[in-house]
Order: sequence, then structure tokens, then C-alpha cells
Amino acid sequence: MFPKISDLINFITGSRIDLPFQTYGFMLVLAFISGGMVLRSELKRKERAGLLASRIRFTDPSRLGSWILIIFQGILVSVILWKSAGIVMEYSRFTSNPGKFIFSSSGSIPVLILTAIIYLVLMFYRYRVLKSSRGRPVEETIHPYQNTWGILIVALVSAIVGSKLFDILDNIEVFLRDPVQSLLSFSGFAFLGGLVSTIFALILYMRVVKLDWKQVIDCSAPAILIGYAIGRMGCHLSGDGCWGVINTFAQPEWLTWLPDWTWAFRYPHNVINQGIPIPGCGGPHCRILAEPVFPTALYESLYSLFSFGLVWSLRKRINSPVVLFGLFLVIHGTGRFLVEQIRINKQYDLFGLLLSQAEIISVVLIFAGISVMLYYRRQGKNIPEPR
Repeated sequence: MFPKISDLINFITGSRIDLPFQTYGFMLVLAFISGGMVLRSELKRKERAGLLASRIRFTDPSRLGSWILIIFQGILVSVILWKSAGIVMEYSRFTSNPGKFIFSSSGSIPVLILTAIIYLVLMFYRYRVLKSSRGRPVEETIHPYQNTWGILIVALVSAIVGSKLFDILDNIEVFLRDPVQSLLSFSGFAFLGGLVSTIFALILYMRVVKLDWKQVIDCSAPAILIGYAIGRMGCHLSGDGCWGVINTFAQPEWLTWLPDWTWAFRYPHNVINQGIPIPGCGGPHCRILAEPVFPTALYESLYSLFSFGLVWSLRKRINSPVVLFGLFLVIHGTGRFLVEQIRINKQYDLFGLLLSQAEIISVVLIFAGISVMLYYRRQGKNIPEPR
């Protein structure tokens, strides 16, 4: 597999470059950007259709802004430059394990102090200039798509917190054994847990930015699907452990037109170093699974890509708000429930049935999606939406 994105580039082009970016992290960033682009496009479309309205905000040009935000920005800028300087000075150490380096105390203290001082001086100077200018309040129009960045940040933070929380609940023994490592680890993110927490967080955030959550949540459906498709492909390409059960069955004849690795794969050079040593291999990732497994992350990626195409094609035909999101819940819940049948997960005894956490949540999502579709289909006004 390809622990670093440069491994994938080298495999395709035959080059020998060494970039510090982990494949999984790179694909997550790509998923975040792609989802944001889809969301922004849909917010613009909804505004053109008259389904989302812009709002007027009055700003005082003589005010510097929220001190909480200013302090947060100062800390963020200082930390980024502190860590960036550390990366430049210890590049080889950073490339060997970027995640560990980022969450370590390594960095340039002089750069951190100097950045903080310069930022404070600039903010103080700007404060004095603005204070001396007695400007009148300025009217500013805020369009729905201008909230894309805020929506993405809220979604990202709530998804990380929710997914980590659900993963900890599903692997409580691992967490109790080493809480700090469990919290800081890049592995162990339960997408379904993140999805549930993100839905509630976004509904609350829509009240803050004064947008109709019913319309915005429909915009998020295709954005989540394209992001999930790309993110799951990152899981597959890096070999981060999101694979299925051992698969020693012969590939069915009706699937012989597909490459063998789409049916059963051993994930050589996987990023988590699981399996047996690869003879003659030298490097940090020299293991391969002893037996082939179902590449479930690949299946989920392809399924989500197909689902994105379906939802995208139906988004203008479904006029009742929230129905599209309900359809997304049903589609995603169904796909995840099916793939769980060939995945390894902890089982829970629920009324005599052995189900994994993901299966339980998937069933909840399916029934919730059906309920949402039925309820809002009746409640919605079937006014044709402009194309």
C-alpha cells in the first residue's frame, strides 16, 4: 500500500520523491475540500432558487472585533509558525512520523515568541488606528454560501469529537489502558458517530447564522457522500486497518472481469504494520497480511461515489425540504449495514441479536431516514424548484 502520498506518486510515475504527507491525511483534506466545494455550490443554487435568503449585517468599522477571536487567531498563527519552523529544522524526523511530530512539543520557541510579539504589536496598532477613525456602521450583505467555511469548521470539529467518542465507547478497554494515546491517535474514528454529532451541531449552528436548517441539511447530503467516498479511498490506499474479514473463497465467476485485489487483498506495506514481515523489504512499513481479506473500504468508497451520483441527480427533483437528507440516511445506512457483514467489529447482544455498534447505528439511520422522508414529504409544499 501507500503510507505516504509520495509512495503512490512514485508507484505511478516511477519517481523517487519523499513527501511528508500521509496518504490517509492527504485524502481526508481532499475530502474536506471536495465536500466544501459541493456544499458551496448547493448553497448558491438554493439562494438563486429563492429557498435560502441573504441577511443584512451592520458592522462598526471603528471596532477591532471580538477579543476572543483575536486571541484565538494569535494563538493559532503562533502555534502554526512555531511548528512549521520545527518541521524545517527537523524535517527528516517529521517525515518519518508526521502525526507524532505534530502532537509533540517539538518546535522553535524563538519563532513562537517572536510571532506572538509581532501579532500583539500589529493588533495594538490596528486598534489605535480604528479607534481614532469615527466611522459610521456599514451595511453588509451576507449570502448563504459565505457561511460555507463556518459550516465546514463546525462539521469538522463535531465530527472529530463525535467519532472519537463513539470509537472510545466501542473500544473502552483500549481507552482505559492508554487514554492519552487513544485520544491523540489518528486512527479509531467512527464515521457514523461523527455523522450523528455533526447533524445536531449543524442544526444548532444554523440558528446562529440565521439559515433555514432544512434547506442547508439537504445541501450537506451530496457533500457528505463525496467526502466519504474520498476519505474511504484514503483508508484503502494507506491500509489503515479498515478492512474486512479473512476471505479465502474463490472469486465468483461473475466477478472475474474485476482484478483479483478487488475481491481479496493482503494489504502489503500497510500503514499500521499489521501482518507478517515481507522478505527483503527495508523500511518502516514492511508487513503484509498473512491471509487475504475483503477490501471493505474500497467497497464503501465505490458505493458512496455511486450514491453521490444518485443524490446529485435527484436534488432538483425533490422539492420537499429534508426529504433528500432522509434519502441520504437510508442509502448510507443500508450500505454501511451491508458492509458490516464482512467486517471485524465488536459485537453487542441486543435483544438476543449480536450486532456491532455500526450495525445498530445503521439500522437507526435507515428507520430515521424513512421517517424523515415520510414526515417531510407530507409537510413540504410541492412547489417546483427552478432549474
